[in-house]
Amino acid sequence: MSVFHPVIPKILCEMGARNIQGTKMKSIKRAFKILDTVRIMEGTGASNLSQELDIPRSTAHDYLKVLNELGLLINNDGRYEVSLKFLDYGGDVRKDMDIYPCGWPEVQNLALETGEHANLMIEEFGKGRYIYIAEGKDSAKLDTYTGMEVELHTTALGKAILAHLPKKDAEAIIDSQELPSITSNTITDRDDLFKELRTIRQRGYATDQEERAIGVQCIASPIQGQNGEIFGSIGVSGPASRFSGEQFEDELSSAVQRSANLIELNIANM
Repeated sequence: MSVFHPVIPKILCEMGARNIQGTKMKSIKRAFKILDTVRIMEGTGASNLSQELDIPRSTAHDYLKVLNELGLLINNDGRYEVSLKFLDYGGDVRKDMDIYPCGWPEVQNLALETGEHANLMIEEFGKGRYIYIAEGKDSAKLDTYTGMEVELHTTALGKAILAHLPKKDAEAIIDSQELPSITSNTITDRDDLFKELRTIRQRGYATDQEERAIGVQCIASPIQGQNGEIFGSIGVSGPASRFSGEQFEDELSSAVQRSANLIELNIANM
């Protein structure tokens, strides 16, 4: 005679709930994977998406349809593109950051003063994110844009942040990223990077010697709070041909540091 233990129904219910939760999580992850893929492909239809992600066409179509209904994708006669809905999300978050209202006017001023690209960056999930960019009258066309995510170790802006994070936080980020090489000049050796971060802390600014994009250099300073906390960084980017000699090391570094100090004062007086 078999005995049905009274605890078994409860266990089965819990297992079912976990399976349902697991399915939901997979669906959410797939939805964002699809959004990211559509963005990278600069728009696509269900057939091409199914081939790209190796999923059934019907599945791709269903996800695209739902994401369109949610306002996250735009449907142009069967070709889906990412909408500007995420700009709404990001803009709403950005306006509440202390660094943004204090920082963007100084970024504008820095672009006017130097004639180059001026940038404001924060660290988020171990990556650098541009939250404001201004172009000066002599600025070259660069591939950066507001909201863009980059590896911290590849830019002066990112290295300025890394150098002033608590050591354990910087180490955790560096260890998790494995220092991928973006150009032949990218620092990919852990010891070499920490040596440079020490130099950055000593002199107060960071440089980028074509480490994220060939032909482009940058100089940046950290933006810190009164207790040493790091809010982000501000910097100037431009063609390597113009970012050399005394202008690069003296004029631009002084301008960037002045801008960083003004932002710090404004944050302190909020």
